[in-house]
Amino acid sequence: MAHEWIFELLQTLSEWGYLGIALGLMVEVIPSELVLSYGGFLVSENKLHFVGALLAGVIGGTLAQLFLYWLGLYGGRPFFNKWGKFLLISEKHLDASEEWFTKYGTFVIFSARFIPVVRHAISIPAGIGKMKFSLFLLYTFAAMIPWTVLFLLIGMELGDHWKQIEIIGSQYIKPIAFFAGTGIALYFAVQAWKARKKKN
Repeated sequence: MAHEWIFELLQTLSEWGYLGIALGLMVEVIPSELVLSYGGFLVSENKLHFVGALLAGVIGGTLAQLFLYWLGLYGGRPFFNKWGKFLLISEKHLDASEEWFTKYGTFVIFSARFIPVVRHAISIPAGIGKMKFSLFLLYTFAAMIPWTVLFLLIGMELGDHWKQIEIIGSQYIKPIAFFAGTGIALYFAVQAWKARKKKN
């Protein structure tokens, strides 16, 4: 379970309303599942509106990834080798993300958002690889919508028991990750089939 200081920080951020949700996602000190489920709890308590919480979550989550994209673009891998630990990005996560981006290309920016290990750092190789900014922004924004909706709804359902998201959330993340991975595999299988068909 998460440390009590995380819950205290969430409660402090909640005093800032929608801005608190956005900031909670932007600093990435707290897992996004917890930030959003707490936002869902606040919606269930009629302290926030669902649409406002959704917008705050999507915008905050997108800005967090834009920050990593720009660091990758202008700082490169050497920057993260030196300072990554201060951004809570391990070398293991970065290596896995670079491997996924190299193997699957820009499409993975959307699908990898739902896969543990790579989803937090996938923006970095996109920046290093100078992925087109407009495409990066589109994929990132699109991926944040279902992720935000899911955990807001779970938080609303859990109500006062929103802290259990760490346990309950894994029941959703695992199948989502499976389908995302399957979707990537199918996408590239189709692309490979089309390429072979053109050659023939």
